[in-house]
Amino acid sequence: MISTAIVGLGWWGRHIVETLSIDNKDGNGSQFNITRAVDIDPDATREFAAERGLDFSQDLGDSLDDDAIEAVILTTPHTFHEKQVVAAANAGKHVFCEKPLALTRASAERAVAACDQAGVVLGLGHERRFEPAMLEIKRLVQSGELGEIMHVEANFSHDKLANLPADNWRVSKEESPAAGMTAMGIHQTDIYLTMFGPVAEIHAQTAVRNPANANGDVLTFQLRFESGATGFFGCVMETPLYMRLCVLGSKAWVEARDYSHPSEDGPTDLFISRAEGKIEKTTYDYIDTVAANFNAWADAITGKAPYPFTNEERIQNIAVFEAICQSVETGLPVKLK
Repeated sequence: MISTAIVGLGWWGRHIVETLSIDNKDGNGSQFNITRAVDIDPDATREFAAERGLDFSQDLGDSLDDDAIEAVILTTPHTFHEKQVVAAANAGKHVFCEKPLALTRASAERAVAACDQAGVVLGLGHERRFEPAMLEIKRLVQSGELGEIMHVEANFSHDKLANLPADNWRVSKEESPAAGMTAMGIHQTDIYLTMFGPVAEIHAQTAVRNPANANGDVLTFQLRFESGATGFFGCVMETPLYMRLCVLGSKAWVEARDYSHPSEDGPTDLFISRAEGKIEKTTYDYIDTVAANFNAWADAITGKAPYPFTNEERIQNIAVFEAICQSVETGLPVKLK
């Protein structure tokens, strides 16, 4: 068991605690023992921590000074990430950071470098990589079965963050720029990078359809990969859940349709067409991809297997994110170096 502290007990932090609890009905969290919790709002979180037998503190330093703690999970506002990752690494703790790792490429580079220098494993909250349908699409792409990749497009929309107060950090321009990019879009750019390689150019825009969402409730972007393939992504923050990824190749196309948020039970349908009018369908049962991601992180910590994220991917995803924010602000395409 890996003795672990969690920092941040909001909606997602609590979900992680439940997922990694040793009495989880699927046994998915058996490699972790969360013993400490840190949050700056004791009135809202102390009771939750007490009910689960967690030592509660308002100071991250208490967990970093605890020699028994081997790993730290960060589910905190985005502007805190670099400082907290670096502090955990310097204390010799393995660290799992919820997405996005940082808000700028330079910040991501510093966080990654700190973990490398300390010899600790940096985990990231990109659980969509672990979906069976995503793994199958990646296999189809890399095997050449789809032929030359021509174009990709995706949508990841939901209303879980709709109607949040304007002062909530999840919808603030400082913490969460470019509408739904930090909530949904950052997952898809991670998928794009691991499947199709580096991005060369991107053009993004946001829209405010509900005046209460001053930071925007719609995000779309078009991009061109270094390979020459093109892509599109859209996300809407005020609509029932809609998730799809479609890859069009010169020999075949494939499309995945999800019917539930990654935190909730539900199937995924995968459609493949290799000839006009002929469509093959496979349905994948739900797996807890949040738990799968943490198990992969645990395997890397214990030396069982490498964690399936490269430093280049970690940094490039934030470089793409930064370019999207820049494009939203200027209204112009941005070329990535």
